[in-house]
Amino acid sequence: MNKDRGLSVAMCVYGGDNPDTFDVAVKSVINQTYCPYEIVIVIDGPIPNTIETVIRKYREQLMGSSIKMNVIRLEKNMGHGEARKICIENCSCDLIALMDADDISVSERFEKQIDYFNSHSDVSVVGGNITEFIDSSQPEDISNTAGKRIVAEGDSEIKEYMKRRCPMNQVTVMFKKADIAAVGGYIDWYCEEDFYLWIRLALAGKKFGNICENLVYVRVGEEMYRRRGGMRYFISEAKLQKLMLQKHIITFPRFLVNVAERFIVQILLPNRLRGLIFQRFARD
Repeated sequence: MNKDRGLSVAMCVYGGDNPDTFDVAVKSVINQTYCPYEIVIVIDGPIPNTIETVIRKYREQLMGSSIKMNVIRLEKNMGHGEARKICIENCSCDLIALMDADDISVSERFEKQIDYFNSHSDVSVVGGNITEFIDSSQPEDISNTAGKRIVAEGDSEIKEYMKRRCPMNQVTVMFKKADIAAVGGYIDWYCEEDFYLWIRLALAGKKFGNICENLVYVRVGEEMYRRRGGMRYFISEAKLQKLMLQKHIITFPRFLVNVAERFIVQILLPNRLRGLIFQRFARD
């Protein structure tokens, strides 16, 4: 099913992505029960021929179909936040679904989110739960699950959860382009562009929703947990907490607790232990 000009899918890929998992990610987008009007892919800097081959394969496959593919090439690597910003700006539909280059969307994801928007017309962004799985030699094998992230469902619950952690699974979200643009769109904030966006939407009085079902299978591994640690990551998170304090989203005691928790997890813990913490305690 494809509703005329109803949905854009925003994807970014760079030279370090795995071509096999990128192939599976694109496949999961075009094999939806609600097919998008277009897939916009931003190539963030130089990529190897293996990724070019995947892009060429799907461009040829979609030629003459109801799904359009728009490929935008950046001469140099700009980073995921800037690449995603450019991708969203080049989407032509009123609704935009985000999709990472190595994850797998369930086949009913877009249909369920479209149905949610149809029954909740005042909502600006809707996401859902994720299931994390350990990558293997078979890119479509999702059997080795590592954990889940179950997010709050309604607008008030989501905004309450925002006081402690990022309330949306970014890889699952679909949003109204006009509402995102109204608060400035994606703005660079090291590894926190999404959380910063949700904060600005909340301050603007926009509403959120989450579907209490798994929408995306997310690949995880040691490298992902490494990215969630380190001084630069901690400083970025601490500044975001300070912003929330200044905007009266959180109280000073909540600010102290949030920063302390992040310092322990992101600075003091080694990658392996950090992974266990995320899987067992920080994913629901």
